[in-house]
Amino acid sequence: MTETGAGISRRQALAGAAWTGTAMLASGPAQGAAQPGSRPLAQRPPMGWNSWNSFATTITEAQARETAAIMREKLLPFGYDIFTVDIQWYEPEASSYTYNAAPVPAMDGHGRLIPAPNRFPSSADGSGFTKLAADVHAMGMKFGIHLMRGIPRLAVSKNLPILGTRYRAADIADTGSICTWNPDMYGVDMTKPGAQAYYDSVFALYASWGVDFVKMDDMSRPYDAHAPEIEAAHKAIGATGRPIVLSLSPGETPVIRGPHVRRFAQMWRISDDFWDEWAMLEAQFTRLENWTPHRGPGGWPDADMLPLGRLALGKRDTKFTPDEQRTLMTLWSIARSPLIMGGDLRYLDAPTLALLTNRAVLAVNQASTDNQPHFVEDGTRIWSAKPEGAGGDRYLALFNTTDKPKEVAISLRQLGLTGAVTATDLWEGRSLGRITGRMARTLPAHGAGLYRLRAG
Repeated sequence: MTETGAGISRRQALAGAAWTGTAMLASGPAQGAAQPGSRPLAQRPPMGWNSWNSFATTITEAQARETAAIMREKLLPFGYDIFTVDIQWYEPEASSYTYNAAPVPAMDGHGRLIPAPNRFPSSADGSGFTKLAADVHAMGMKFGIHLMRGIPRLAVSKNLPILGTRYRAADIADTGSICTWNPDMYGVDMTKPGAQAYYDSVFALYASWGVDFVKMDDMSRPYDAHAPEIEAAHKAIGATGRPIVLSLSPGETPVIRGPHVRRFAQMWRISDDFWDEWAMLEAQFTRLENWTPHRGPGGWPDADMLPLGRLALGKRDTKFTPDEQRTLMTLWSIARSPLIMGGDLRYLDAPTLALLTNRAVLAVNQASTDNQPHFVEDGTRIWSAKPEGAGGDRYLALFNTTDKPKEVAISLRQLGLTGAVTATDLWEGRSLGRITGRMARTLPAHGAGLYRLRAG
């Protein structure tokens, strides 16, 4: 007997038997899906908003809809187009940045997590996130969700059947593989019959809702232990025929596994959770430098979300100084990290909005090549890149990582430039005139500058 049972195909089992009432998936791949020989997903670093930094586990449908409307108005015109509901949307009693020790998540009859209807009322009819996703799509944006690695512990204790197979949750669960910081799931033993069928069923359901982006947690650390489930998620997404971007979290993803992670995901975290502490920001320089060989279309080392504006369930604003905020955005842009805003958009102030929506800076993130660090002097960091289709021009990012004002400089020759150049300050939007020999700027403590150097 096959995993799907006699006389029924895997696709029919996955989509047709879903008791949520959603329609069967289309039989062919969706337009834009990553198929052999086609353009990969995430040709450019993804941009969007995620609920974690501001709502923790607690976001409701009303808050999500309010935030999405603000995002459409304020950020979508600048390219931020992925709206993501982070962790525990399935937990009826989620209340903070901590987790209930004995959660009772909302699930369907096959152990697949579904939205808690007390928090997401539009899901109460069994349609999952279908209505919310459709409304986000109608705003011109993509819809993303967070997913923990594995199978719910509650599904294992109930020993629920795996859709389309003769196997049950206890047959595939690895009860020794647990997340150290979240009690929701057991790992899935990918050597067991029915294991891939479970992941296939999960992603088939979420694809049927209209999900475009999945941030999958407890995946990248320890990497080798979880690699079979990374591969399983990738395979399951491919089976849906829907172009779903897979983002792995948290890091630190080992750089030596760069070829593997590029093959099976479009984003992967390079650190643990990043928050608004200077020490954390300074540490990201080295990580982004180390990931340089593995950065490019279809695969983006992820320095994590932007903890800017109002954070932490509305309790405080970012602790980054204005200069540190500019350093954050400059580094993420020149190193082409995904730009995922984490602050509460309901309290978005003018300085934060300006920081997020400088078109010249965003162009560095979205449309540059040959992004690379230069190692010139202690207490400084320097990156350069080439604007797409701009001949001999260069982008140049200068950083002062000390706690006092400091001159940061690099010779034009080290950038591959000869003769004089015309420099433009991209943050200030003004010309700095002709530069010869070396580019030097005095920057404030923990400060940064971003420039375009035009040859000739």
